[in-house]
Amino acid sequence: MGMSVNRLAVPMLVLLILAMMVLPLPTLMLDVLLTLNIALAMIVLLVSLNARRPLDFSVFPTVLLLTTLLRLSLNVASTRIILMQGQTGPDAAGKVIESFGSFLVGGNIAVGFVVF
Repeated sequence: MGMSVNRLAVPMLVLLILAMMVLPLPTLMLDVLLTLNIALAMIVLLVSLNARRPLDFSVFPTVLLLTTLLRLSLNVASTRIILMQGQTGPDAAGKVIESFGSFLVGGNIAVGFVVF
């Protein structure tokens, strides 16, 4: 029984990630997932930098594929929230997107045009 649950963990994770593209996410969940995504990216970077031999991090292609799928679904989910609820205010898409946008642009529209 335990072995079958372990074998189904990755396919279920992929299905959950794909469901994020279709189902609307609450802003709190989007904030948590974006923060998890940034933390996961830093962990993957540090692990890959500390690997002495290529076989030390042999699951790198799989991790890269799953994290890319996660980032793609987060992009789709955040774009959907911005387009559907953006008229309600700057924090309509969550605090992470609002904070990153205000940090990057700094309240200056000209800087926003140059950066984006």
